Amino acid sequence: MWENLYQQLFLLPVIIVGIFAFAKGDEPERMAMGAYLLLWLAAMLVQNESGLAKNIQPALFGLDFAMLLVLAGVAWKYKRSWPVWAASLQLVVIMSHLVIFLDFSPGMSAFYTILNLASYGILLTIGIGSFWAWQERRAAGLE
Repeated sequence: MWENLYQQLFLLPVIIVGIFAFAKGDEPERMAMGAYLLLWLAAMLVQNESGLAKNIQPALFGLDFAMLLVLAGVAWKYKRSWPVWAASLQLVVIMSHLVIFLDFSPGMSAFYTILNLASYGILLTIGIGSFWAWQERRAAGLE
């Protein structure tokens, strides 16, 4: 599951942002981070790591699409700006899957780069949202 160095190094920001979101975030941050953690662990289990060979992964696409639905739902229900940014980054991930499915001939390294950079962006938006929620509670004297 965590055979390569990148997966092991990516675990650190996921844990840090996860702890921060659950400790200081409000309901939308906790919901998004919970879905992110659940779907990220599921993706670790279902992805096919046969190098950078072109291999279509419909299970991974389904998990990424589920994350897009969660983020879009959070953006729809709560009046916060970070879910819109997170959903847009997740939409970039979905589009990169579609480029591979439609065989527009990008390299798999480009595909993995898009997925990884978008994942960092999503973590950043959840972290920023958690920070804003925490600061709003502190300013209101609730914490």
